[in-house]
Parts: sequence; C-alpha cells; structure tokens
Amino acid sequence: MKILLVEDDEYISDALVEYLSEYHYLVDVAENGQTGWEFVESHPYDLIILDLMLPLLNGIELCRRIRQNNYKVPILMLTARDTKQDKVLGLDAGADDYVAKPFDLQVLLARIRALLRRGKQTLPPTLQWGQLCLNSNTYEVSYHHCLLSLTPKEYRLLELFLRHERRVFSKSKILDLLWSWDELPTEATVKTHIKSLRSKLKIAGAPADLIETVHGIGYRLRENPPD
Repeated sequence: MKILLVEDDEYISDALVEYLSEYHYLVDVAENGQTGWEFVESHPYDLIILDLMLPLLNGIELCRRIRQNNYKVPILMLTARDTKQDKVLGLDAGADDYVAKPFDLQVLLARIRALLRRGKQTLPPTLQWGQLCLNSNTYEVSYHHCLLSLTPKEYRLLELFLRHERRVFSKSKILDLLWSWDELPTEATVKTHIKSLRSKLKIAGAPADLIETVHGIGYRLRENPPD
C-alpha cells in the first residue's frame, strides 16, 4: 500500500515514515500543500494523510482540490486543533476521517487500516495462489507451509501480484507502485528484486516460472497455480 503524507513538521513526518514502514506501507512525504498536489497528480496512492496547517496550500484547500478533480483516494486529516469547527471544515472539504495531534501511533494505524478497508472492496487478509500463501495480518509468506524470509520490497512485490492475480505489471508500473519518488530506482532494480524473489520461492519448492515474464510487457503470476 502506498501512502502520501503531507506534513511540514519534519519530526512528525520522520516518525510516521519509520513507524508505517514497519508495517510494510510505502510512504511519500510532501512538506507543503502545493508539492502534495503535484504528488497526487503524478503518483497513484491508496491513502493520503493530510495536515491541516500547511505552507503554500493549506490542508482544507488541498483536500477540496483533490475532491474537485474526482480523486477518490481516502483522506485522513491531521490537526493540532481539536475543535468541532475544524472537524466540520475538514469533513466538508472531503476528508474521510480526522485525527487530532498529539496522537497515538497505534490508534492512527487502526484508522488507516479502517480507511483502506472502506476505500476499497474488502480483501481477505490471507491471499492464496496454489501452495503460495501471504497473510497480511502477520506479514508471513509461505510456500507449501515453508516460511519465506522476504525483504519489505519483496513482500510488497509478491503482495501486488497476489492481489491482482492475472494482471501484467510493467517495470515502470511496479516502480510507480512500490518505490517512493526519492529512492530514484531504475528498471534494473525491479529485475533484481524479481530475480531474488524467484530464487527464494524456488528454494521453498516453488516452480521457477511461478512469476512469469511476459516478454516486452512485464511480469505476472503464472496462469495455473501449482497444486
């Protein structure tokens, strides 16, 4: 899952990025509302965490602009002012939820999960493809009951394929979905992660072509999962 955090307090943004990364969320950070809008226009996001008080373009204005341009992404508003008026302003602008600072990180994480469930068709916590199993609650991946030790990027890559079983993903699309804008990866980075993921799956007993290469297009899970 990819999250856009629009927050000008570096201490808060650094803490949130570190915490959310532990739960396999990929986070882009914008330090002002205008940059946040540019990110929304150029990258797909599953959720936006939006501070109310921002330079250049405040949170209310940015939220309205997002909704006026028909982006349906869930928006969680953050503010240091826990007043009824601020809540009404945020919700009327198009925010889906509202959290006041200071906030508990576990509570914020629960709100994020709730919005992601609400924003999309509810997906099962356990994803299965033949003998391959990914549990998004425990972040465990196994093949034929053999646990795999995956890096966060390998986990997200496999989750992407499992959530969109027969869809072909190009290298550029994978970069858009799984890497943040400031990591500056190349398409060769995707090939390296695919190779490593295939190697770990093979060691666990999976066939070498469990992740297929569609030549000239990209990658996908093989058509018929092995029993």
